[in-house]
Amino acid sequence: MTAAARPAQSTSSASVAHPSQRNRRQRSVSWLALPALAVFVAFALIPLIGVLALSFTTWDGLGTIHITGLVSWRAVLGGPGLTHALQVTFLIMILSWGFQTPMSILIGVFIAGRQHYRALLAVFFFIPLLLSSAAISIMYKALLDPNFGLGAGLHWPLLAQDWLGQGNLAVAAVVFIVSWQYIPFHSLLYQGAVRQIPRSMYDAATIDGAGRVRQFFSITLPQLKYTIITSSTLMIVGSLTFFDIIFVLTAGGPADATRVLALDMYKRGFQANQMGEASAIAVILVLIGLVLALVLRRLGGRDLRASQMEGA
Repeated sequence: MTAAARPAQSTSSASVAHPSQRNRRQRSVSWLALPALAVFVAFALIPLIGVLALSFTTWDGLGTIHITGLVSWRAVLGGPGLTHALQVTFLIMILSWGFQTPMSILIGVFIAGRQHYRALLAVFFFIPLLLSSAAISIMYKALLDPNFGLGAGLHWPLLAQDWLGQGNLAVAAVVFIVSWQYIPFHSLLYQGAVRQIPRSMYDAATIDGAGRVRQFFSITLPQLKYTIITSSTLMIVGSLTFFDIIFVLTAGGPADATRVLALDMYKRGFQANQMGEASAIAVILVLIGLVLALVLRRLGGRDLRASQMEGA
């Protein structure tokens, strides 16, 4: 009886000690997050609080900062410039998302194949990621020049139009150039997601007689549900910060046709010397980004692992 009781006692003590050991491990691991937390506080939270405080002031960027309450907010919210900038921002956001998403999925699925020539093509697909936005803008601005650009040299009427001098064409050019730059990044996300799909699902579909098109819509797309949400979040929230490409290409023109919210913030702050109004627009950008990210997060549902059974 005594010998039999000892193992039970040791087992009971081990089970009691186990939660405390787990808590100690969790506390030790939590210390690893402190550097990331410090960087976030120093470079994100504190500047955001400073911008929020600055939005309740009037400041020209050089002189004394005057606390003026809601004066800057009234100037921003009451003026027609904010409404127009929001419309242009959401227009470019929707168009770029609608163009980038299907192209990224198709390219990602294509380069996910194991053939060597696809790996070679993937290298060329990712070249735009190596270029700066300013360099890309300068290149396309030269190519789209109606007098000395690509269209004039090849004598193609379609390319010889004044792409950056007409409102609708300028928006289309911005959407195309932004998509050309960022599609490779999102294709990389889809490539990795496609390679995580179990091969057995495609083998079973092939046995059932499903072709490649049916497999794509019945297996691949459902399995990419959360990757699509992640990619869409990056696209949509990232489109709020489009500045350098538009600034170099059109500077917001023609006739403010491409004056997005980020560019409006720059012009108010660094050209009109209205830092209070620029700070108010920056806060609005942050709020819009948070709302859009939360909405897209809700679309994904609560169970992030549910897509493992999609298409099964």
